[in-house]
Amino acid sequence: MTLGVVIPCYRQERFLPRTIAALEAALAGREWRGVLVLSAPGEATALPELSARWSVLRPEVARPLTPGAARNRGFAACGGAWVLFVDADVEVNAAWIARALDEAARDSANADGGYWGRLEEWFVDGGAERPGMRDMYRVGDGDRSSDYLATLALYRREGLERAGAYDPRLNSEEDFELGVRLRAHGFALRSLAPMAAKHWSAPRPSFSEIGRRWATGLCFGQGQVLRLTLGTPGFGAHVARQAHYFATLALWAAAPVAFAIAGPRALAAWSLAPIALFLLMTLRKKSARLALHSLLTWTVNAAGMVVGFAQGGRAPHGALDWGKAS
Repeated sequence: MTLGVVIPCYRQERFLPRTIAALEAALAGREWRGVLVLSAPGEATALPELSARWSVLRPEVARPLTPGAARNRGFAACGGAWVLFVDADVEVNAAWIARALDEAARDSANADGGYWGRLEEWFVDGGAERPGMRDMYRVGDGDRSSDYLATLALYRREGLERAGAYDPRLNSEEDFELGVRLRAHGFALRSLAPMAAKHWSAPRPSFSEIGRRWATGLCFGQGQVLRLTLGTPGFGAHVARQAHYFATLALWAAAPVAFAIAGPRALAAWSLAPIALFLLMTLRKKSARLALHSLLTWTVNAAGMVVGFAQGGRAPHGALDWGKAS
């Protein structure tokens, strides 16, 4: 079975040597072809040494490709009955790769659309490396069905083609949105043991990350996907996924409503709600700083949802869109 491998790369270049080395080792002795997609326009990205199996795509676009657009570019170029999408800051586990490819080869009914697994979070902090969350996406250690795949995803090419591949108009939420369409086309998505990969980054959570997500438009995807799927069968799944941001909007919107109805005394009474929420989060996270970070993240993402819904989503000029999402 020939495998395609796609790495979209934007602002993660320092982790590429680790990512490439892990893939080369995990896929030794197998038939595969890799495509590295440089998502930012006109940048001279320093790349690690690449074997002959790799090709590099540089976009001719005026702004960075969305995650989905970059992956679609690689998908069109890599070939393979199955395609492995690996972010540039992900170090794959060879044992998981072997297990997932064995499962793909055994799926004679062509019912499985894709696989992923547990991702460990690791930080590069100065010259030191340290672990973060043991299970970033809370998928668990065993095999189970999944609603979507993210960050590390092995997809059946036929499934992606039938579903329409990634929606290139989304700044984020592209993984969950694709999962909704794949399952609607009858393909199962599964999480497989053992641990699938390590995800590397600078230390998180950080307050600078909140600003970066707004500046790069990542927090607009929640609203974009609601706008783009409005009136479709999958709309309800996206509304449910964003429920905590709707709750955040309701919390802050209640302040001017309370003031308009009953003046300063009502506003003072309303203020007890965010104070209580902050105290509850402080107790839960055992840190006032982490509680404040969570509240700010929810607020910025909720505001981003409103902006994203108002703006809608559009694909970068020249992005391969595989037709409109359905």
